[in-house]
Amino acid sequence: MAIIDFMHLPYAVWPAQSGLVTAVLDAPPPVGYRTGEAGYRRVTAALFAAGLATFMLLYNTQALLPEIAATFHVSAAQSTLTLSLTTVGLGVALLVAGTASEVLGRTRLILLSLVASGLITFACAVAPGWPALLTLRLLLGITLAGLPAVATAYLREELHTDTQARAAGLYIGGTALGGMTGRLVTGLVADVADWRWALAATAAIGLVCAAVVRLTLPPSRNFVAAPAHLRHLVTLARGPLTDRALIAMSAIGACTMGAFVAVYNVTGFRLTAAPFGLSVGAAGLVFLAYPVGAVASTVAGRLVDRYGRRTVAPIGCLVAIAGALVTLPDSLPVVVLGLAVLAVGFFTVHGVVSGWVPARAYAGGVAAGQAAASYLFCYYLGASVFGSLAGHAWTAGGWPAVVALAVVLLVVAGLLAAWLRRTRPLDPARDRSTTVTVKGSRNR
Repeated sequence: MAIIDFMHLPYAVWPAQSGLVTAVLDAPPPVGYRTGEAGYRRVTAALFAAGLATFMLLYNTQALLPEIAATFHVSAAQSTLTLSLTTVGLGVALLVAGTASEVLGRTRLILLSLVASGLITFACAVAPGWPALLTLRLLLGITLAGLPAVATAYLREELHTDTQARAAGLYIGGTALGGMTGRLVTGLVADVADWRWALAATAAIGLVCAAVVRLTLPPSRNFVAAPAHLRHLVTLARGPLTDRALIAMSAIGACTMGAFVAVYNVTGFRLTAAPFGLSVGAAGLVFLAYPVGAVASTVAGRLVDRYGRRTVAPIGCLVAIAGALVTLPDSLPVVVLGLAVLAVGFFTVHGVVSGWVPARAYAGGVAAGQAAASYLFCYYLGASVFGSLAGHAWTAGGWPAVVALAVVLLVVAGLLAAWLRRTRPLDPARDRSTTVTVKGSRNR
């Protein structure tokens, strides 16, 4: 898949690993880098590299779960904690990382995040025991929050309004490529070495990306550090809880991400066992279904423009349910097809809802950034809780139990999405189904 493809996706519909490109790009500074300027090229190169590193390090254990379980003599459910604890740490840290950037500065936080995450991943590769590995993975999630928490704020502050959306597309491309790289590279390296070398390889790539960021990311020109006021922060945090629709959207994020991670977490165990008997590297190749779903979800962007979020979101849930059910037969081509269909449905729902959250918040007078942070907290919480629960389902009832868990979550998400169809738009001109697109900075 050519990287140029990322640049033409509606960025509020692209299924970025972080989902953080949904921040409203309002009130841009009067002066900012434009396309063609050296500063613009430096910003986009740096954020592409940073996005790649962040989400590669986040997901680099997913393809390695069977080997990790065998090394430490833990169950499949326990092995998923290497991913679940990381997403928990990320979700919690997202709630405070944005505030930290107001004091530390955007560029400093991004660089510290990448360097610390790379070093912690190296430590994970040599972890002497199971408790040490889990502790390090939790710390990794916390340090990884630096980039996604401030990426869109940095773009809004430092780029001209006409170039922000295209730069956001490149950043999203980095996150998408990073998520896939973290799954594919580790599986292939583990086939010729072991999971420790695989983690070390991603750590090295992450530090190289950190060096790229250090050399290319321009210092902030339109950011002024300011102390945070507790009363103001409390007011912002309460905002998303005042709108039932925003609460429902967060629940949809938790359920759909939970279902998606549940299926993909256990896929490695299923494909390395009978009747498939694939190697870890070969099983990791099924993650190529991931970008297939991502690219296909761009069609959803066009559907959103035509029919609205209220129509497309429930349809995405139905597609995801169909994909999960298709994975039930013991046929490798059918399983891969089901995973791709599940990815299409999931990315459709997540892209639609993650773009809906800031639009709804803005229309209702709620801080869009805080609403997006609350949504993402629930999003990653769902990944953590249901990703681990899927391991228990696999142990107790095999693949049918995992699919049942995913389907139940997707049905709940579908019902909530159907309920949202009946909610009153707060402002028809704002709480709409259209989005900012990568081809321009239109906020329709």
